Amino acid sequence: MDQPNIQPKITPIYQTSVFKFEDLDAVQQYFDEPGSRYLYSRNGNPNSDELATAVAHWEGGAGAVATGSGMAAIFAALLTYCQAGDHVLCAADIYGGSAALLNLELARLGIAVTYVPFDSLYNLAAYVQPTSRLLLCETMSNPLLRVVDLRAAADECHRHGLKLVVDNTFSTPVLTRPLAYGADLVLHSVTKYLAGHSDVTAGAVVARTLEDVARLRQIGIVFGLTLSPMESWLAVRGMKTIRLRVAAHSENALVVAEFLNEHPAVQAVYYPGLPGHPQHALATLQGAGRFGGMLSFRLPDDAAMVNRFMQRSQRFPFAPSLAGVDSSCSHPLYTSHRALTDAQRAELGITVGLVRLSVGIEPVEELLADLAHALD
Repeated sequence: MDQPNIQPKITPIYQTSVFKFEDLDAVQQYFDEPGSRYLYSRNGNPNSDELATAVAHWEGGAGAVATGSGMAAIFAALLTYCQAGDHVLCAADIYGGSAALLNLELARLGIAVTYVPFDSLYNLAAYVQPTSRLLLCETMSNPLLRVVDLRAAADECHRHGLKLVVDNTFSTPVLTRPLAYGADLVLHSVTKYLAGHSDVTAGAVVARTLEDVARLRQIGIVFGLTLSPMESWLAVRGMKTIRLRVAAHSENALVVAEFLNEHPAVQAVYYPGLPGHPQHALATLQGAGRFGGMLSFRLPDDAAMVNRFMQRSQRFPFAPSLAGVDSSCSHPLYTSHRALTDAQRAELGITVGLVRLSVGIEPVEELLADLAHALD
């Protein structure tokens, strides 16, 4: 019986570790014609390639790699330009996992780091060394939502012969595409907004040039950073609604930020959509009038008060991640920024009273009622 002509609308899950070859000529074709067929899923799989292509398209890059986590994406991005003896500049306002990677592991491999205060990102002369290779920063910083002027940062990096590597996880390419402002690499924790449903752990790195794409692919294969077929398929599924989700996240977060900004129990709110935010005008320009779903706010530095807020809230469970369609809260001091030194946390203002919210896409009146109850 002849096989039916199967033409699926959605890419199937290629849940296989290895692919078959007819003979030696077929194997030789694999090596002679990159991309002509698949060999082994660590080297490439139709699902992980589909995800990489989707992220590269969104970011406007020459190509991308999908990795097993956001941390793997940061690692791959840094190794694209660095080797033992090199030096990295990193924005002081950075995800704690990035700092842990630089401080604990890359330092052990002979890659040094210097942290640059936010106000010095556009004047790097005092921080650049002969072995400096790149600056790592975030479009919107975690957890204080400071917004980097990407054009100015790229110009300053290139003036000193540095590459600009941008973590665009908070902003997403729906709001901001760093490559369009001069960045060299853009990375994502796909776990967050790109996949969007809190059921995937993945990362991605997008490159401006084909040369850097080739380097990223080599790193992914040799270090075994490749994402699994199932996770890739789930992430691609999630990305189909990213434009709608990010719009809903942004609308809800602005309303929540305005509510918190007027609440007597709240000492400060950090959200670029508020007119009083120091980079509000820049965020408006780079985000096309939207500001994302992440915000932080400050309660008194009283652990008992923070605990009461978390215990009373039902719509913002304490779940130390972000960007799912369901809202959640996190505590940078106790979770994401634990790896920073006491001095680093004190300089950034990461204290026990700082709470980070990931605002979901639920009916916003339900979120406001829950926050009013939790803060009462």
